[in-house]
Formats: sequence, C-alpha cells, structure tokens
Amino acid sequence: MATIYQAYRRASSLICRLHSTYVRKMRYLNELKEDDSLCKQAQTSGTFYLFHNLSPFLQKVGEKYFVPQLSAAEMKRILEKFKETEQWIEKSVLISCSDEHIPHFALDLGALEKSVIESELKGSFTNLRKALFVVDRKDSPLLASAQSLLQWHDSHQYCSKTGQPTQRNIAGSKRVCHASGITYYPQMSPVIITLVSDGSQCLLARQASFPQGMFSALSGFCDMGENVEEAVHREVAEEVGLEVESLWYSASQHWPFPSSCLMIACHAIVRAQQAEISMNKLELEEARWFGLQEIVEGLKREFGSSKQDDGSFLPWFPPKQAIAHQLICEWVKQQTS
Repeated sequence: MATIYQAYRRASSLICRLHSTYVRKMRYLNELKEDDSLCKQAQTSGTFYLFHNLSPFLQKVGEKYFVPQLSAAEMKRILEKFKETEQWIEKSVLISCSDEHIPHFALDLGALEKSVIESELKGSFTNLRKALFVVDRKDSPLLASAQSLLQWHDSHQYCSKTGQPTQRNIAGSKRVCHASGITYYPQMSPVIITLVSDGSQCLLARQASFPQGMFSALSGFCDMGENVEEAVHREVAEEVGLEVESLWYSASQHWPFPSSCLMIACHAIVRAQQAEISMNKLELEEARWFGLQEIVEGLKREFGSSKQDDGSFLPWFPPKQAIAHQLICEWVKQQTS
C-alpha cells in the first residue's frame, strides 16, 4: 500500500506541474525559441514593444507614463506608412509572453524616421535610463531585457573566431556562425552591489556620471574566477578603503547599464572603530556615511525636488525600480525594527 500511495503522490505532483500556468508558459516560451516556424507564426498574433536606436517608446496619460504594446495589425499599419514590408517584423526579438500565451516581442525601428512614428502613435522614444525612472515597476524589467537583447544582436553580427557574419534564429535567442559551427547565446556580466554599514550608519557614494545629488550603494564587476563574497570584499576595499567583517545576500536584478548585467545585491558590515573612509578618487566623486534620519528624508526626494535655491542638491537615492533602493529600504527596516 505504501508503494501505491507514493506512486499516486508522484503522479498527482506531475499532473499539477503540467497544469501549472507558469510551467506551461515557460515551456511555450522555450518552444518559441527552438522552433523557427512556430515563432514566425506567433509574430502574427503577438504584441510588440517599440524601440528607436535602443530607446523605448512611451506614451503619457495625465502624469503617468506607460509602455504600449502594439498588435501585429498596428505594426503592419505603421510599416505600410513607410512603404516597408511585413518582413520587418522578423527583425523583432522574443522577450516574454502572457499567461494566456500571447507572445511579446521587441522591435527596433531605428532605420525609420523617429518623428513620424512618434506623431503617428502619439508618444515619444525615451532614453532607457530615464524611462526606467518613470514607468510602472512591472514594465521596467521587460524594457531592460528587451534593450539588452536588441543591443546584443547589434554587437554580435560577426563571429569572433572567423569574422564571418552570424545568423540569428527567429526568436533572437541565439546566433550561429555557419562557417565555424559556433553558437552564440546572450550573456550577462555579474556585478555586485553592496550597502555597507557600520551598525548605525550606512555608506553611500556617487560617481561623476550620476545625476546631480544622487547617491547609491557601491558596485563593481566580478573579476574572472572570483565568487560573490570575494568580489564584495575587494570592491569595498578598492573603492572606500574598508575591510568587510561580514556580509549576506539580499536579492538580484537584471540591469542594462552599461550593458546586460546581473546585479547581485548584498549587505556588508564593517567595524565602527575602523570606518574611516579612504576614497578611490579614480572610481568615485564622493563617498560618505549617512545616518538613519538623513536616509529617511532622502528616500522622500526625487531628482526634481532635490535642487536647492543656491543651485546645490540635497542627497537623493535611486528609484524604486533599482535594487539599490531595495537595499537602502532594507537597511532602514533593520534600523527601525
């Protein structure tokens, strides 16, 4: 009886997984990536996110920005206006699909006149970094992954071994050099982002490239052969001259700057008695300790509300879509619990 019961439980578990919306969705996406004819057919019923030279298309309604999804019919109408054929749609890349198996594609129309598209669709192509500040949180990951994939295809049109052109599949999930037989897949670079604390304060810094007044957590690419813990210890030592005593993992996030990165977020503790900052001026413009009250006030500010009458800027922090914001909020929660 025990054997029969275990077999029944395994069968029930398998049936539940096969009927799971998530499992069916992931398997459908995988089929689209592997089957060119199926993916080509899906392009006729899917929705499209538009880009122009890697800048996403947004529409504004009232004070809110949103990312429109154009149907295949709307795409056909836009292309006909430019006297372009539907083959343009085959340049799109697969980025996701809905629970109802409606596939989502991203298409860059950089070769077409931007102002005409903006006028026709009543919106604007916006720099991605700015777009991620203003769109809804559910849209920002799709825009980031779409831009990263489009950018990857633009920079991997030739084989690094033979110099011959590579050919992409319909979904855009890989490129193949037929001369060498090498298959190239999109890759992400691991980056650690670390909020350093001495127990009662947290350390934030800014680079010269940041918007004025914005401070964030320390970050840096992982070196070859380095694990996450080693990368955290090294980056904190390099950038602010402090030794990490302990650290723990928080979360991860895809981030498209400067290219496709996997941000691995951690908290790190340094000794309060050894917390004097020795800043690397080649890496950072400013680094300093912030107390709890200053952090709480800074979280309420945005770029537009940060500027003072004398032209200087009060500290403000990355938007909610950025994992640095999550790290800072977690630290506040730790201090107030």
